[in-house]
Amino acid sequence: MAKKAKRASSKPRRKANARPAARASGPSAAQAFLYTFEKEHPITVRLLNAYPADKLDLKPHPKCKTARELAWMFCSEQWATLTAITTGFDFSKPFAPKPAPATMAEIIANLDEGHRKVAETLKGMTDAQLSETSKFMVAPKTMGDVPKIALAWLFLCDQIHHRGQFSIYLRMADAKVPSIYGPTADEPWV
Repeated sequence: MAKKAKRASSKPRRKANARPAARASGPSAAQAFLYTFEKEHPITVRLLNAYPADKLDLKPHPKCKTARELAWMFCSEQWATLTAITTGFDFSKPFAPKPAPATMAEIIANLDEGHRKVAETLKGMTDAQLSETSKFMVAPKTMGDVPKIALAWLFLCDQIHHRGQFSIYLRMADAKVPSIYGPTADEPWV
């Protein structure tokens, strides 16, 4: 009996204030972001490819963008993501967006190029670099310091938001709405 007690007490004990041993780490911030970034890109391209080339000037309401301008937003968000994770924004200069190209093919080519640049840049960044902050709007007329990785997520989520808007433009243009996260009336899964 004494031997059993001795064996049990011979296990190394951890001091009360000692930290437990480090566990195997999960994916880096860049890897976690890139997983979703890479999954979402083909969905966006599929929606853009489904849009009728002759209806790029569709504008459902005076306050809405044309379909061409809304599609161009996806490219702008690639630029914004790249800027956020590299140089940061210069809000001292007025923002003048580039006009949208004439064709959907040009828009998609720009989107693919921007996507590639963002992915390549992120693959070379550490968690420490992505934790650095960049000045960005955090509320109306309010600037704040936002972690670079948080800005990357913000722009990806905004792209997904605009993609939802674009799916309505597809319907209004009498185009077929492809699957986004599940079946649609035009692309049933069953």
